[in-house]
Amino acid sequence: MSERIAVLGAGSWGTTFAALLAKTHPVVLWSRSELIAKELVSQHTNSTYLGDHLLPESIEATSSLAEALEGSKVVVMAVPSHGMRTVLTSGPRPVDGAIVISLTKGLEETSNLRMSEVIRQCWTPEHVGVLTGPNLAREVLAGQPTASVIAMDDEEIAKQLQALFGSPTLRIYTNPDVVGCEIAGVTKNVMAIAIGVATGLGLGDNTRATLITRSLAEISRLGHALGGHRQTFAGLAGLGDLVATSLGPQSRNFSFGYALGEGRSVDEILHETRMVAEGVRSCRPVVGLAESLGVEVPVAREVVAVCHEGSTPQDSMRRLMSRANKSEFDDE
Repeated sequence: MSERIAVLGAGSWGTTFAALLAKTHPVVLWSRSELIAKELVSQHTNSTYLGDHLLPESIEATSSLAEALEGSKVVVMAVPSHGMRTVLTSGPRPVDGAIVISLTKGLEETSNLRMSEVIRQCWTPEHVGVLTGPNLAREVLAGQPTASVIAMDDEEIAKQLQALFGSPTLRIYTNPDVVGCEIAGVTKNVMAIAIGVATGLGLGDNTRATLITRSLAEISRLGHALGGHRQTFAGLAGLGDLVATSLGPQSRNFSFGYALGEGRSVDEILHETRMVAEGVRSCRPVVGLAESLGVEVPVAREVVAVCHEGSTPQDSMRRLMSRANKSEFDDE
């Protein structure tokens, strides 16, 4: 598989992924911003999201969606969840037979749909997949080794994409569990906010380890209820991504939570950054999904309380610690 690849979305991860692919394949990167597209072409940088890091000169860039999709047999969606449907319904569509892969780790706020479901609803492609894992953009761009999962229900196409997307510094595994991989990618952002809050409160390693462990239990519980495989949540899409997103300031969701823990308001934090902390938007759909299934997600519920309902981090932590006693394995 050596066809032209379109990457839609020139944020930090979309640009980084395009840079990886451009080393071996023809790639066009679409940006909603004409200024960013022009900078990519003229200076080979994306200063808005990646500072002065030089990108491969072979990357084509455009602010025309039709131009990006023309002739592209593989379309990689790196658009934030809140803008996904708008892009998909703006008019231009992929060529017949194109494979569409989502990099976006979020749920649609109005419908609670996963991004692959939104893509199927709007574009009705034959093949839709998800690429997810512990992939902090700046580390990947710096050439540090990591791994991802390509999740598709078609094993043969998954293997083709495994070869297409893999590189000496990015190892790709296949996984048939689209639901589990996608839910893990969504919910870990919500949990990273909670872990950031605890760190911003000045709490230590014991608290963070507890939150990571119980967050993983929530991710697994919800994902399994939606049809995901339990093995997925112990793998790269689950535990791997949760740990990477919960360790420090490279993670937008952790950083957002940290600022909340320090006492800053949601509006203040959002005003100061262009970066999208997907967990802020996804926490309510995650809780909505869980409630519709009768699944308990207390950590996610407290993220909603702090981000959207005016609760203080201190009060949310007290509520988590005062929940009724139970077995660690009640989730099974």
